[in-house]
Amino acid sequence: MTGIDLSTAAVGRTIGGGMRRVFGRRTPAVDRFAFACVVLLLLLAVAGPFVTPFSPYEVDPAGALLAPGGGHLLGTDDAGRDVFSRILAGAGTTLLAAVGIVVLSMVVGVLVASVAALLPRWADEAIMRVCDIFMSIPSLVLALGLAAAIGPSLPSIIIAMVAASWPGTARLVRGILRETMGGSYVEAAQVLGVSRLRLMLRHVLPNSMDAVYVQASMEISGTIVMMSGLAFLGVGAPPPSPDWGSLVAQGQQFITSAWWVALFPGVAITISAIAFGLVGDAVRGFVDPASRSTR
Repeated sequence: MTGIDLSTAAVGRTIGGGMRRVFGRRTPAVDRFAFACVVLLLLLAVAGPFVTPFSPYEVDPAGALLAPGGGHLLGTDDAGRDVFSRILAGAGTTLLAAVGIVVLSMVVGVLVASVAALLPRWADEAIMRVCDIFMSIPSLVLALGLAAAIGPSLPSIIIAMVAASWPGTARLVRGILRETMGGSYVEAAQVLGVSRLRLMLRHVLPNSMDAVYVQASMEISGTIVMMSGLAFLGVGAPPPSPDWGSLVAQGQQFITSAWWVALFPGVAITISAIAFGLVGDAVRGFVDPASRSTR
């Protein structure tokens, strides 16, 4: 595919690689910091909705658009809801949904690739042509169209993004599986009577999972950005959902008078994307040392 690659993996590589250029050579300290940030973010995603200082949904018109400080650390929105509480509550929606999307797309992609590698060549080629059709459409455009067709909701974003993401994984894994299945030890095992399915499940697939782990780690960052973008465009969970993209969209009309409503959710998206991007780049460097930056 020519042109700009808008897939989640490409976005993740761009974020991770860009931050590597900012930080310079990969160092253990940077990797540890990134992993610590990701762990903290995931803890907030799980515990955030239960530790909010205020209700993220309770409306207080008398306290609308209060500036940061005082009783509200990050201020309030136009309905008087605490911005910090809504960011904490939205962490679960945004981050856990992003991780779930990546896991589901990896599972679907690996299953399709495994089936394609086991089938005759003509069936394998037919499946790959379907993947090519999906991949010829930019992921963001495909996900936006599917989510809009299904209707604004979090499940619609999940379904749309899984549908847009799995073909890349399927094509990547299928290539590795086909190459491995053509190896001499596989041919020797087949001569001894071992079935192709048993070889695939017991040996070939487990030995090909490193590429899947790298792909998944790189996609989380891009998925966070793309999820937030879809929510910002209005195809995400409808108000009063506190997912971060929706919070930015809800606050954009107050950007000059109450900048904190949109700014702080945007900062949360940025920090999360950078942290997951750095971790994905670190995982890629660990699995494939040749990819490590030497700058």
